[in-house]
Formats: sequence, C-alpha cells, structure tokens
Amino acid sequence: MSQLRTYRNLGVIPRASGAAVAALKARATAWDVPLVESPEALSLFVWGCELRLTPEDGSVRVDLAAPEARLMGNLQDSATELFAEAGLEILWERVDEGALAPGLSLMRVVSVSPRTPGYLRVRLQGPEAARFGQGSLHFRLLVPPAGRQAIWPRIGATGRTIWPEGPDALHRPVYTVIEQQDDWLDFDIFRHEGSPTCDWALSGPEGAEVAIIGPGGGWCPDAARLHLFGDETALPAIVRMLELATCEVEAFVSASYPDLGPLAADPRVKKVDDLLAALQDCGTGEGSFVWFAAEAGQARKARSHLQARGIDKRNFMAAAYWG
Repeated sequence: MSQLRTYRNLGVIPRASGAAVAALKARATAWDVPLVESPEALSLFVWGCELRLTPEDGSVRVDLAAPEARLMGNLQDSATELFAEAGLEILWERVDEGALAPGLSLMRVVSVSPRTPGYLRVRLQGPEAARFGQGSLHFRLLVPPAGRQAIWPRIGATGRTIWPEGPDALHRPVYTVIEQQDDWLDFDIFRHEGSPTCDWALSGPEGAEVAIIGPGGGWCPDAARLHLFGDETALPAIVRMLELATCEVEAFVSASYPDLGPLAADPRVKKVDDLLAALQDCGTGEGSFVWFAAEAGQARKARSHLQARGIDKRNFMAAAYWG
C-alpha cells in the first residue's frame, strides 16, 4: 500500500474468499470506481482510499488505507456493510465502538434569518466548521424529531454505523455550504410546505445543538466551460459554483426573481421556466461540463437526454435534489 496514506486498519474474513472477491467486484461496478487485480490481491479505490483483499490460507485479509480519519471510518463502515450483505463478517483489528459516526460534527445554532422571501439562512458554529468549507460543497444536516432528545449515530461493535430508528429516526437532508469562515458556516434552506427542516428552522433552534455530517458531494467541476441548470433547491449550489468557477460559465435557473438576489444582475445567469427545454437548447462542445439538479423525474430525463446526445458520463451530472 502507498506510504502516503496515514490512516490504516486491518481485518480478516475467516472464510469464503471467492464470495469476498465477488462482493468487492460487484460493489466496484455499482459505484463505477477503479478496481485493480493482481495474482496476489484485489484493490478497490474510492474517495482517495484503498480497500485491498489478499487471500491467505483459507481466509481473506482486508487492508484499509485512507488519507484522513473520517474517510477511514467511512471506508470501514462501507466495507463491513458490503461484505455483510454477502453473508461475510470482518474481524477488525480496531473498531472505535461508541464513537460518533465518521464525519459527524456537533455544532451550535447561532442564528436563523430570512435571506429572501423563499429562503432562510442558518449559521452554525463549532470547532470543526473549517473542514466543511473546502474540497466538497455539501453536508447532511441531522435533525431529531420535534420534541425528542437527539440520539446521534455511533459506531457499533462490528464497525458499522448504528443510526437511530423508529421515533428517534433523524431527518437527514443535504445542504450546501454558502460561506465558511473561522469556526462558523452558513447554509440556506428553501422554504416550502411539509419540510421538517423548515419546521425545525422556524421553531427557534438558536442556541441548540445540532449535528452535521460530511463534507461530500464534490467541488466545482474542472472544465473549460461549465453549464449549470437548477431549480430552487439547487440555487445555493449554483451560487457557490458561480463563486468558485474560474472558467467560462452559464447558469439556467428556475426560481423567482426575488430569490435570485444578486444573481438577477449577473450576466452569466438566465432565469427560465423550463429547465429541460433550456438544456435541450444548450450547445455543448469539447471541454464542457453539464451540471443539472432538480426534481427526480426531471433529473432522469436530463440524464437520458445527455446520454442520447453522446456526452460522456464523465462530462455531466444529473442529480435528483428532491422527489
């Protein structure tokens, strides 16, 4: 394994090496991540980490290597899960049983305030805020049910993360970091009926403890030209990418003018009523990346349209932000 990796863990699967290899190959295909096979070992690479299987005398050695503790925890959780689905148990050399889930940070709600008619801005404060401001745009907000004391996910004895269930199950929406400085970060919530997050934000949570987990979701795509398409739920991510982009960029947004705020005067931004029609009319070429985020049905149609145009899947993203 690479000497550049600083976090390691070791496990053993007592038997069924063939089943372990098959399970890892299936997961690599499902995730569309690199898999390197040699006569001695099989390695899967994801999140800058390595998961290696090495058959040894009827058992299988499982080596994990990651550049940071959070990713090591995520990799151990995922490895335990994928082999458990194949009926296999990993006996880990080290499990941080009882620790908070990998990547989980406890924060304090500083403020909730209207940003535009359709959005609320929330500020969170905590010692780990800085790691949510770089490398990835998104995080999950963990909101406990109203009136119940929060039970945060923790690492179980097997290495799997145990999430609260039933009446203690957490609402886990994804949000975009709009700004991060020092020990605080801001994010925006689109106001709409039936949203547990809106109900929470409007319930007076200032001063309360809340958990966020991540970061995740990638960064601003690296391309010569960037084409962004999104509805109200995607607007915060579009705002952030317009700030980060150093290339030629255009954004097509389905949102009201008051909610566009400063973007209404940005020549790179066009307000549209039909995102799919705008996508169909958009010309793309070599060096372009298309980013589309909206309702699930629209995201599926956008994906099909881009594939039909022969655009390589490495050059576009079509994500369901709701529905």
